[in-house]
Amino acid sequence: MKAAVMYQKGELPQYVDFEEPRAQNDQEVLVSVKAVAIKHFDKGRAAGTHYSSHAPKATGRVIGGDGVCLLEDGTRVYGMGVSGMLAEKATIDKRRIVKLPEGLSDATAAALANAVIGSAMALKFKAAIQPGDVVLINGATGFTGIVAVQIAKHYGASRVIATGRNVQSLQNLLILGADEVIPITGDDMQFLDSVKQSQQEKPTDVMIDYLWGPTAELLLSSLMGQGSFTNKVRFVSVGSMAGDLIQLSAANLRSVDLQLTGSGLGSWSKQQVGLLFSEILPEMFQLAADDKLKVETIAVKLVDIASLWNLEVADGKRLVVTI
Repeated sequence: MKAAVMYQKGELPQYVDFEEPRAQNDQEVLVSVKAVAIKHFDKGRAAGTHYSSHAPKATGRVIGGDGVCLLEDGTRVYGMGVSGMLAEKATIDKRRIVKLPEGLSDATAAALANAVIGSAMALKFKAAIQPGDVVLINGATGFTGIVAVQIAKHYGASRVIATGRNVQSLQNLLILGADEVIPITGDDMQFLDSVKQSQQEKPTDVMIDYLWGPTAELLLSSLMGQGSFTNKVRFVSVGSMAGDLIQLSAANLRSVDLQLTGSGLGSWSKQQVGLLFSEILPEMFQLAADDKLKVETIAVKLVDIASLWNLEVADGKRLVVTI
């Protein structure tokens, strides 16, 4: 079969012939792959920079963790790969399959799943979002951030504030459900003042952060109290596009009712992951099929994987390899 294979961490994947995988137990099933999104998560694991990454075998390793595929009887599903998914064939875990609704394209389903995992899991389980909450999405102009804005509204947020560097994408988010946008211009004081002004109008209950680094520091400092009662804020770190480390003063932590947590592989319970496949993903796939959850994709071919791997996609779109 043809596949995208990584031989060394950090190198470009190669389009080569590779041995077809086989199911190793009764929980695995061989499928024909239809579409796989290229995500920062996949790139991080392939490069060895993500905390869950593993070294490729000497004979090479097929990359890609999830995608849209066909079961032997032709049923179209989203599945989590046991073997690498960027290939004509893959093995997936029977317990981590979601049947896809009619009217939902392969590309949209493949792109949407990871973004739902990166937003709904944080909102629902880590932030415990409640109807009426005010939610700030930091780094909302990326693909997952765009999805997070829409899901926050779907979960009942009364107000969604979106931050980001791409001014045009921020304006588009106002169409997709954001109530306020705050540009990240590089002027720290301007950004901090804008956040504080927004909180004075109505305190923020939930902050979902995809950037970490300097803007996370500013957001946390904007919450610092002066000894009086403060509004409880659930701050959830999901990504670190702006850096892996921050400085956070002890006084900042002590002066505000702050819940600081992260959302990612290893942070969820088995029950929560079970609900992801039984309830959350099916609901979000149906919303997208009904055109109530909107994303944009760029379809590319597996044969071009090496030249596309490091391609930067602007305006919150996502590359999807169709097979």
